[in-house]
Amino acid sequence: MTPELRRRIGFEIELMAPPGVSRRTLAMDVAGRCGGSVRPVWHHDSEPSLVPGLGRFLHLTQGFDIRSRDGSPLCTLVDDVTLLHGLDQRAPAIPGWFRILTDDTRLLRLLAAQCDPGGKLSQVLDPAARLWGTEVQQHGRIYRLDDTAGATIALASPAGGERERPCEIVTPPLAVNHRAALAELLGPAAGLGFTVPREAAVHLHVDGAPFRAPAALANLVRLFAYYREALREVLATNPACRRLAPLPEPLVTAVAGTPTTDELRKAAADGGLTKFFDVNLTQVLTDTPLRDTVEIRILPGAIDPDEIIHRAALIELLLDRCLDPAPIRPPEDPASAVETLLEMAAQSLDL
Repeated sequence: MTPELRRRIGFEIELMAPPGVSRRTLAMDVAGRCGGSVRPVWHHDSEPSLVPGLGRFLHLTQGFDIRSRDGSPLCTLVDDVTLLHGLDQRAPAIPGWFRILTDDTRLLRLLAAQCDPGGKLSQVLDPAARLWGTEVQQHGRIYRLDDTAGATIALASPAGGERERPCEIVTPPLAVNHRAALAELLGPAAGLGFTVPREAAVHLHVDGAPFRAPAALANLVRLFAYYREALREVLATNPACRRLAPLPEPLVTAVAGTPTTDELRKAAADGGLTKFFDVNLTQVLTDTPLRDTVEIRILPGAIDPDEIIHRAALIELLLDRCLDPAPIRPPEDPASAVETLLEMAAQSLDL
């Protein structure tokens, strides 16, 4: 029996389309089934740079926002640069698939506001060029926008290497009927031949507000630090999943006591905390969150709604325990960590 989730939860589910199919295909299929609509959108991300002295490029890639018949958000389908296995890196870009690259976050946001993700590669930078009073220059298949002093602002290039196939399904926060909502998206994906990529994960976004209290936040750190291996065993975390790491040592050391919010923020800064850990706490450690959630990142990839909901239900029970002011203690015996973890979940179920 599939459990009912009580929290508002947003899901991010990583899938891979078969050759010849894309996330646009899935967007049109899902929208067609519900009488909804599809709108091209930009997805913001970054990738390693091959330019000496430049650590990374920021880029905009093409995604698709799907709305139900009544206009309510259903999901967004976007690329995920960590999904690489099985892609033909030498494959030429399919017509209509392209990306924009720059090296400044402010420029990235401006480009996203000015450029049309549903337009043509040859014209996509033109609106931004008008802002700078320059013209886009073509160099082979690459389009380059410089400012009046000749400094490069952005590049637009074909999105080759089968980058149309990776597909991360991003749902809005779901308050009820979580399984049915996921089935509405994952059923069509499975029917089109989408599969779970080798590097895949499922991420959960839960409301961050309860975890702004220092006692709850400290318990959350304790849970993911003291029971890291037990969580990975129980949830079957994908060892091939990228961008996961144990929480930084200064933060773990801080929760040995009863830290204040300021102390937790300092410890997180000292440890170089980013979003790319087992749990993303960055948004509850700032007064100006972009998305006020705690993001659980260690669930394995899946395309079966029941698998996703069952694991999410376990996480929900453990999050309930984190809200109990009593500090979570390390397991007395590391060999019994899994048993202790499941006991914590069971105790929350009885509350």
